Amino acid sequence: MLKFIFGVMKHPVIKEAQKTIEIEAKAISNLQAFIDETFVTVIELINKCAGRLVVSGIGKSAIVGQKIVATLNSTGTPSLFMHAADAIHGDLGMIQEEDIVLIISKSGESPEIKVLVPLIKSFSNKVIGMVGDMNSYLARTADFVINTTVQQEACPNNLAPTSSTTAQTVMGDVLAVCLMQLNNFTGSDFAKIHPGGNLGKRLYLKVNDLFRDNPAPAVKHSATLKEAIISISGGRLGATAIINEEAVVSGIITDGDVRRLLETVENINGIDVSSLYTSAPKTITAETLAVQALEKMKEHDISQLIVTDNSGKYLGMIHLHNLIKEGII
Repeated sequence: MLKFIFGVMKHPVIKEAQKTIEIEAKAISNLQAFIDETFVTVIELINKCAGRLVVSGIGKSAIVGQKIVATLNSTGTPSLFMHAADAIHGDLGMIQEEDIVLIISKSGESPEIKVLVPLIKSFSNKVIGMVGDMNSYLARTADFVINTTVQQEACPNNLAPTSSTTAQTVMGDVLAVCLMQLNNFTGSDFAKIHPGGNLGKRLYLKVNDLFRDNPAPAVKHSATLKEAIISISGGRLGATAIINEEAVVSGIITDGDVRRLLETVENINGIDVSSLYTSAPKTITAETLAVQALEKMKEHDISQLIVTDNSGKYLGMIHLHNLIKEGII
């Protein structure tokens, strides 16, 4: 049934969707109250761990655990996932002496967890419980507890894990971010373990990796306009560099410059590049990150940059198309 609100028909699905977001947003906001001295102790414990953080859980919490492990590994904290059910059927062998175990559970009362916790503690490994019931078995028996209690699930029946799994996911992100800060984990560190995909390329790909296969169109100061046009056409980069006898860049002529000139003259004979080129062109060095080349192009609303060495000598050009092709954009 459709309802009218302020004269506008509103579908009940919209109302339910907005209610779900509101409930889950409140659950996340309430997590701030659980960031206390115990949480600090947990972060410092993981940070000083000589082994790995082994994350375990059952059901939906297990799925959340896998996501947390992926986030931790990608941000510099060595981690692995161990399903709680598989753990008591042989996967306990994954745990090494110096590892710490994080067990995630909403109820903290799952049969598998009640079997798993004492087994882990018998190995003398520390157990951290991420739990939604502070009176549960896991909360009572874990060495340290991260509270992820929620007031209600977003599920209309207050049954299906919704708010609780959202809270667990967010708390996992909080762990990862705090550990990144303690480890001084930088963008360069991120690039080392993310070499694939567009994200990795933005972090490690340099201008030098992209412009080498491009033509390097250039003419001398004494060149005629016709020679400059031929150089632009042959280079297929929309421009040609102006260089001196030592190959130092002093200017650039773009195809736009040529088009604007042709709008004002009928005969190009006798016109040389000295009367046309733009001095002090935008340049970039070969060792600069490609993403910085993109930022410079956007800043100056241009499609190519002249590539030079540190002394200003001409090496070639990088074009916007190079960045598009590599997925930098």
